[in-house]
Amino acid sequence: MKLYYANGTISIAVAIALEEAGIPYDTHRLDFAKGEQTTPEYARINPKGRVPALDVDGTLLTETGALMDYIATLAPHMMPSHAFDAARVRGVMYYLASTMHINHAHKMRGYRWADADASLADMKAKVPETMTASAAYIENECLTGPFILGDTITVADCYLFMLCHWAPGDGVDLAPFAKIRTFMDTMEGRASLKAVRAKGMLG
Repeated sequence: MKLYYANGTISIAVAIALEEAGIPYDTHRLDFAKGEQTTPEYARINPKGRVPALDVDGTLLTETGALMDYIATLAPHMMPSHAFDAARVRGVMYYLASTMHINHAHKMRGYRWADADASLADMKAKVPETMTASAAYIENECLTGPFILGDTITVADCYLFMLCHWAPGDGVDLAPFAKIRTFMDTMEGRASLKAVRAKGMLG
């Protein structure tokens, strides 16, 4: 199994989940500053030109949520067996993918949606507001303990860590969000985060 990643990107959530699951994996780092994600070589791996991509015995999987679900099938303790709780976990992941990650992307990736400088500047200026609103949603509606499901870590927590890791850089003051701060402290104390940091993957 080989994970294609770039430092500090959402692909690191997959690395954290693999570490939590105890699944051995190799890595291939892409340097976004050099545009390695846009090369013909990488296009053969992931035509979307994004990370993560996971090579599983020569077959490629993409999209963070899909990789999280795949990891959970290999490590069932990373996804609750109860259907309702599993849907709650996936609901958080879908929110992260469809809303919070998009809010973050407006800061540096506005060119995906607009061309005019004024439009790009307006999107960037909005990021602290939208990311703070997302943090409030996570605080009030998603975290029920140290993790999303109380004391039990799931793949969604690995996903959530990266979005919360980005939040201060996006202008979010985490001081009012006690649950998020507890969550981040708890995650930082885990062996999975220590392993990822030791590999220099968080940037």
